[in-house]
Amino acid sequence: MAQHSPASTRPCPDCNGFPVVAIAIGTLLDDGTRAILLVTCRLCQGTGATRTTVPTPAVQREHA
Repeated sequence: MAQHSPASTRPCPDCNGFPVVAIAIGTLLDDGTRAILLVTCRLCQGTGATRTTVPTPAVQREHA
C-alpha cells in the first residue's frame, strides 16, 4: 500500500491560497479601461502557501 508523505506547504492562513487580488479603483484610463491595483499578500509574498515546519526536539546538554 502506498505511503503518503505530509505536504511541506499549506495554504496561507491570511489569504487562504488567493495571494494576489485585483482591485478596480474606478478611475477610467484614456483607452476606456479601469485602473487596477494588484495587491499581494504580505504574509506569503504572493505565493499562496506557507511552509510547514516540524518542531525540532530540544537538546539538553550536560554541563560539567
